[in-house]
Amino acid sequence: MADLIRYRTRPDLADDNQRLIEAVFAELHASPIAGLRYCALRLPDSAFVHLVAATQGASLPGLESFRAFQRGVRARCVEPPEACAITIIGNHGMLLP
Repeated sequence: MADLIRYRTRPDLADDNQRLIEAVFAELHASPIAGLRYCALRLPDSAFVHLVAATQGASLPGLESFRAFQRGVRARCVEPPEACAITIIGNHGMLLP
């Protein structure tokens, strides 16, 4: 399973949103989740894109930092998160194996 999630934050809250995402990665580095692959990108227009690939049972919501990120995410957004399932066609060591 792989998902792409895209949203755009209010420009004045983009840095806060980024700090919350960075906290998720810090927690993942300290306590990796087997079967989870995750990448987050920030675009110049205060948009964010997350790529998530997980095996069954591997998920982000168990992390306290991710729950903190989710709290208030809609209030930080001018375009709410939209998720869609994706199929990886090709990858050369860039994002997801």
